[in-house]
Amino acid sequence: MKLEDIGFYTLSNARAKQSSMISPLWRCELILTDQCNFNCPYCRGLKPEYKGDIPWHEAAYIITQWQKEGLKNIRFSGGEPTLYSGLTELVSLAKKSCERIAISTNGSASLDLYETLIKKGVNDFSVSLDSCCSSTCDKMSGTQKMFDKVTKAIEYLAKKTYVTVGIVATETNLAELEYIIDVADSLGVSDIRIIPAAQFMKTFDIPINMREKYPILKYRINNMKDGRNIRGLRDCDTEKCSLVLDDMAVVGNHHYPCIIYLREGGKPIGNFTTIEQVRFERFEWAVNHNCKKDEICKNNCLDVCVDYNNKFFKEK
Repeated sequence: MKLEDIGFYTLSNARAKQSSMISPLWRCELILTDQCNFNCPYCRGLKPEYKGDIPWHEAAYIITQWQKEGLKNIRFSGGEPTLYSGLTELVSLAKKSCERIAISTNGSASLDLYETLIKKGVNDFSVSLDSCCSSTCDKMSGTQKMFDKVTKAIEYLAKKTYVTVGIVATETNLAELEYIIDVADSLGVSDIRIIPAAQFMKTFDIPINMREKYPILKYRINNMKDGRNIRGLRDCDTEKCSLVLDDMAVVGNHHYPCIIYLREGGKPIGNFTTIEQVRFERFEWAVNHNCKKDEICKNNCLDVCVDYNNKFFKEK
């Protein structure tokens, strides 16, 4: 399977061939808030210094700096980004240049808000679906009686635009993965992503028939059938990260190598000043950083990102 076929990852051969310190930015993620109405037990949360909402003018500045570099795809996340009061205005700003505007959400917002976001320009929703029933949903979300609301939101959004569900695998829901996939399938989603929680570093099997219409799911199941972990670097993988050149995650006034590095408590590459300075710092990180000597990269890098980096350095 070609990596460019795998949904929002935008890991195309063309990108690998042209990626550099001055090529267009392909995918950037902005953390808007640490607020969340769920309390998922596997969630790492944010560092204390990033608590609260990013001021709107700072978020707008970051987006406009990215747009100077030809930003193609943007993702807003949190916390729960639909709790951020200036979200719709930031979507309108991003719409001026971005091909894809994505929201990572727990699916608890009102349908009216989701409809407004679509009208403003959001064309990609990633919704958490970690259970196939209300009782497990209560455990996985750390809240009560949200299963029906979340599934209704997914079904509603799936009729309007591109929707993936993200299933975080833990000991709590592992036995239900096949049934969660069945629920997602019944809701009409575009694709299904299974990712083990960082605290759950195990290889596991999914005894389901291959679903050809879900590229991300197919890719991941094939890897697991081959005995490959979803997270982590192998001996045969490159120790370098090329994604950092044209992909980034930002929280507060700091830019990070990627969203996983941010979530796992790694150190930022630097402050977000001008985009020229940020891209230079990221180039230096790409050249000098050895991912196999970094415990976060070594243990947590996702299979699809590893494959892209291998391809990038083979192309180069």
